Amino acid sequence: MILEIKKILYATDLSKNASYAFFYAANMAEKHNARIVMLHAIKPGPYTPYEAYGLAAVMGLQKQEQEMDFEEMRTSLQNFCKRMETHVGHPCSELVSKILVPLGHPVEEILKAADDEGCDAIVLGTHGKGFLRQTFLGSVAGSVLERARKPDFVIPLHSEKTNIDWDKIMPAMTHKGGM
Repeated sequence: MILEIKKILYATDLSKNASYAFFYAANMAEKHNARIVMLHAIKPGPYTPYEAYGLAAVMGLQKQEQEMDFEEMRTSLQNFCKRMETHVGHPCSELVSKILVPLGHPVEEILKAADDEGCDAIVLGTHGKGFLRQTFLGSVAGSVLERARKPDFVIPLHSEKTNIDWDKIMPAMTHKGGM
């Protein structure tokens, strides 16, 4: 018996590949009357010397900057979703039930969110192509495939030209790493 797909975790690193994978997540959501949980994990940065000494003022400032980064990323993902509406044919509010921007290593955060949110499937993009696929897939997508206990859909960027203007869809900000 195949379980129903009612909630899909869509993980993005804000690349064209990940954006292309959103089409699959949206299509799957439409066909299964499911909702999408969108996730972009922000990789933790290196510690500064101030953190090692525990200076509260610097820590407070860094926490405030980090919270602004999370809010900026959440807004960027909401804008991305709005721009995708014309391509997927549904309002974002009908597809996406939640946007998560955790601080952590992408693989761990994807697996944790899939469990915590009760997702039935995971959709993410990959950079792998041809015989090099195994090398490139060894990163986030490969680790998720290896460790997940839910169906995973790893979507490569379409090899042919599309009529999609990726510059208009992609969030207009530089991200600080992550997935």
